[in-house]
Amino acid sequence: MSKLFQPTEMKGQALANRVVMAPMTRARSTQPGNIANAMMAQYYQQRASAGLIISEATQISDDSQGYSFTPGVYTDAQVQGWQQVTSAVHAKGAPMFCQLWHVGRVSHPVFQKGELPIAPSALAPVETKVWIADENGNGQMVDCVEPRAMTQADIDRVVNDFAFAAKRAIEAGFDGVEIHGGNGYLIDQFLRTNSNKRTDRYGGSRENRMRFLLEVVDAVIEAIGADKVGVRLAPFITFKDMNCPDIVPTILQASQQLQARDIAYLHLSEADWDDAPTIPEAFRIALREFFSNTIIVAGRYSPARAQEVLEKGYADLVAFGRPFVANPDLVSRLENGHPLAELDGATLFGGNQKGYTDYPNFTD
Repeated sequence: MSKLFQPTEMKGQALANRVVMAPMTRARSTQPGNIANAMMAQYYQQRASAGLIISEATQISDDSQGYSFTPGVYTDAQVQGWQQVTSAVHAKGAPMFCQLWHVGRVSHPVFQKGELPIAPSALAPVETKVWIADENGNGQMVDCVEPRAMTQADIDRVVNDFAFAAKRAIEAGFDGVEIHGGNGYLIDQFLRTNSNKRTDRYGGSRENRMRFLLEVVDAVIEAIGADKVGVRLAPFITFKDMNCPDIVPTILQASQQLQARDIAYLHLSEADWDDAPTIPEAFRIALREFFSNTIIVAGRYSPARAQEVLEKGYADLVAFGRPFVANPDLVSRLENGHPLAELDGATLFGGNQKGYTDYPNFTD
């Protein structure tokens, strides 16, 4: 049996296999209120043969949003909505983590009660758009605006918002949380020199650019415990105007700090488009040297590539994103060599059951 399908454990949490359902925005929360719903519960339950499910990116506060119809986890109604999702997933035996998200500058005043989005520095991301829709789902892609540079009070508030949302996620039945520190969103914006031009204790040196990430991690650990905390980072993803020549050593240094805090896992988000750069083996070796707890990798992984990184010890779990969309029984298909169904790109974001809960399992 391939190592990918063997059971394992993570901080005492039993996992049926090493396949992870990666976090994927699908924009189907109930409006108003950005509330998880029964359709989402069905969607996640259909895919609960995964060893671990990580939820779609989930807002930590009412000003952390950058796209329409994405869910939150900070109001009572949102917590109740997620409770039906986690109950459905747990009924199938899978643990589920909630990905906590603040978009930073990847937003628009529509989501900010008319105010500017916040970011480390007042720099708009070049050629970056967000989706804005009405309650009927009619919308369009709109350019991001120039954000407002965060004050110390803003930073303190957002750190507290992450901790509060983590507590609420546990109330909602999640087994833990994943702090989204990649893909060009707020924490990533602090980590990179091109988006962080601050001259205070949050900018300049690697230690300073890592400070916000570590303050968030420490606050969340204090709120729910290190065993329930994962962090997602994406050093090789440069879309949303995130080119930074110093990001790789910054991420490696951050991984040492995260290991010192003994968090549950580090999730490495890799580029998954066709001509995306491959991650250098030297980076994988260094990351494993600095971080000995569970490493999850996500990207363009075939079963063979997954087996390779598991056998070499570069990762402990492998996350699959887009393949899970059209293949709710992905684990079985991968294990048995069954062909994978193609997803319908037109139904990825927003809409109803079509392209969401109506993909069938494999039949001979």
